[in-house]
Formats: sequence, C-alpha cells, structure tokens
Amino acid sequence: MTKYDPDLSLIFQALSDPTRRAMLARLGAGAVPVSELARPTGLALPTVMRHLAVLEEAALISTKKAGRTRMCSARPETLAATADWLAQQRSQWEARTDRLEALLNTLTGKE
Repeated sequence: MTKYDPDLSLIFQALSDPTRRAMLARLGAGAVPVSELARPTGLALPTVMRHLAVLEEAALISTKKAGRTRMCSARPETLAATADWLAQQRSQWEARTDRLEALLNTLTGKE
C-alpha cells in the first residue's frame, strides 16, 4: 500500500526542511558542486553534507565524486512518484467533497 511506503516517508521527511528544499530547487537547474550548494545557506560544510545525505537517502539527489569535487544532481523521477501519490490523494478528496456537495444540495432542495 503506497500510504505506508517507507520511501515516501523518507521523501516527505527530506522535503520538510526549507534548506533541503532550497538545495533541491537549485539542483533543478542542473548539477552543481557541493560548495555551490553550501554558499547561499551560510552553513558549515559538515552541516550541508548532512542535509545532502538526507536528500540522497530519500533518493531525491545523487552525488558523484569527480576528482576533489563532489557533484550533486537532482533525481526528478523520485519527485514524479511523489507527485503521483499526491494526485491520488487529491482525487480522493475531490470525490469526497463532490459527494458532500451533492448531499448538501439534496438536503437543502437545490439541484
């Protein structure tokens, strides 16, 4: 059942932090080195690395070492799976509110 998918839990946990969301948004424009991701945060490099580890564990990013530089890139397929789950939830709630509206219209005599 998707509702209890541990990967989905990791994704939402990773996205719960504004710093990680900002990093992921920056990676949407393309792969960048860790130092470039760290620069706008003002955080120490070990703290940035912990944020990146959370994103990588949730499969939202991948990292690759090229010489002395660690490059980070987004994994959009993971966000696509999350968007699918959210779309299912939205569809269910819209159906429920539509049924509620129909019931209210029936009870109040509106057609």
